Amino acid sequence: MTSVRRGSLALAVAAALTAGSACTTAGSSAYPASSGPSGSGGVAADDPGERREAGAGTASAAALRSAERATSAADSARVESSTTMGAMMSMKATGALSWGDGLTGTLTLTYTGGTVAEAMRRLGSTTMEARYLPDAYYARMGDAFAAQAGGRHWLRYVYQDLEHLADGSGAQLGDQMRDTAPHQSVKLLLACGDARKVGEEWVRGDRTTHYTGTVDVAGLATRDSGLDEDQVADLKERLTRAGVTTQTVDIWVDDRDLLVKKVERAQTASGELTQTAYYSDYGVKVSAEVPPAGDTKDFKELVGGHGSLS
Repeated sequence: MTSVRRGSLALAVAAALTAGSACTTAGSSAYPASSGPSGSGGVAADDPGERREAGAGTASAAALRSAERATSAADSARVESSTTMGAMMSMKATGALSWGDGLTGTLTLTYTGGTVAEAMRRLGSTTMEARYLPDAYYARMGDAFAAQAGGRHWLRYVYQDLEHLADGSGAQLGDQMRDTAPHQSVKLLLACGDARKVGEEWVRGDRTTHYTGTVDVAGLATRDSGLDEDQVADLKERLTRAGVTTQTVDIWVDDRDLLVKKVERAQTASGELTQTAYYSDYGVKVSAEVPPAGDTKDFKELVGGHGSLS
């Protein structure tokens, strides 16, 4: 069981990292850091010929606050995501999520590269289903895993248990799982202090307004962000735990004040992180069922309840 437990822990970390980017999107490659008109990691419009240039001024905080409120109130959306994190992971995700009362929903995750994809191949599949419930995250593993885990296919991660991992990484992973609603990116942009409007661009056939900014973790502020001092302190702590000192954020907002695309880039303790996301069908009905108990293995059991494999 030792080798199974070691492999399972690696997958637990990978799945949690994946969950941290669950609201990002698939089907788009990373753009060159120099592309786009922002001059600081901005991303070009889907069709550069359709871009409408704007003057360099500061983005309206009021407009961004409207986007944050509208996106938060929409409660749910379909998402597509593409994520890379150094040599550890590249993956795509598709599905639908709701964030009105804790994160809920189902995604299909496909690992396309990195050490995580190799670990998944050893367990029989690079694609898995992920279900998000307000108190726990469930990942359906392959048959090879089930054959060595009492026939159980589902691996369950209770957020509270993740927080007690021995190396301290679990708190970060639990935070990522619970805080993946798209409006969180707008809050992050508001708190960065240098958010500005890039211009009007077309995203998948919709005219949008593109905003960009660079988050300096040490300089995060409550002014204009809609966050109070405790929320900013919590945000700083979570980014610091992830090894992030600066992060670029680009968002695209439609004429209904809804976030339709975001790109985030950062250097983290695990390597360079790039996340690209598309959101559609806001308000879509979302549901996620708890897998059968008889087909579920608890992550805490795999690590012996001590947060380590020793």
